Amino acid sequence: MIRAAVLTRCGAAPTLAERPTPVPADGEVAVTVEAVPITPLDVLCATGTSYFGPPTTPYVPGVQGVGRLADGTAVWFGTSAGMRSGVDGSMAGTVTVPTADVVALPDGVPLSLLAALGLSAVAAQAALTDAGGLSVGDQVVVLGAGGVVGQAAIQLALLGGARRVIAVARSAAARARAEELGAAVALPLLPDDDVASLADRLRHAADGPVDLVLDPVFGVPAAAALRVLRPGGRLVNLGSAAGATAPIESAVLRSGALRIVGYTNNGLSTAARAAALTVVAGHAATGRLTVDHEIVPFDAVADAWARQDAGTAAGRIVLAL
Repeated sequence: MIRAAVLTRCGAAPTLAERPTPVPADGEVAVTVEAVPITPLDVLCATGTSYFGPPTTPYVPGVQGVGRLADGTAVWFGTSAGMRSGVDGSMAGTVTVPTADVVALPDGVPLSLLAALGLSAVAAQAALTDAGGLSVGDQVVVLGAGGVVGQAAIQLALLGGARRVIAVARSAAARARAEELGAAVALPLLPDDDVASLADRLRHAADGPVDLVLDPVFGVPAAAALRVLRPGGRLVNLGSAAGATAPIESAVLRSGALRIVGYTNNGLSTAARAAALTVVAGHAATGRLTVDHEIVPFDAVADAWARQDAGTAAGRIVLAL
């Protein structure tokens, strides 16, 4: 038997239970789990209100995790728990997953940190390089810089050759952290900001043309950032934390021949996801990439889940098994 976090009804927190040890089917591999992040996607799927539809309960949540194969190889793995009925996820002592969804990790990578980075850092990496076409010498604006995606994006942009990063975040602590992580300047997102006022501050903070905006928030910040992009500049949107709609003007788009690109990890092939994760893991192993995270014992999963849901966690919560 193994211990697992089991969600028995949508909208509730998972609780610990004993379950039979899973046996790999053809094309699957068993992973002994060491660390699992509680992500916003986990919580959203568990509410039953995501566009994937309500999951069949009971099930084990967790769309990703890190652990070891039988031979001791450290791996990251992904699951479709909460997105596809009948699939259990990563929040268990042992899991079985398709071999294609397992990525071997380099020696020396801290597994708890890699769990915290996970698919959020994959999104930042792929959105910057693949969707955004990051080039050496680009000046990049990172909106939502206080979140895991934003923190990872600041560092990955610089590691990818950006000459300068401008961060935007709500709290003073998040802005200070963004500068610690390499942002040249971190601007506040104020409660009464409109498009013009934020655009003016971005324009003043920029050192020459802004080439690329990474946007996990949309809303007013995205509309403001579009105003400071150089002709032919790109904005990659991968979230809507600041609003489901944005007051974007047609003239701004047309006059600058700007490009807005939508990004989702669900659009990545398994090979592309593995490639992005390998880049992320390599940087983490050498100490060049980190994000704020909090390691919590597996026994405290219900409380940790509630704090993640309420947004009161100190960074990404990682369950240690």
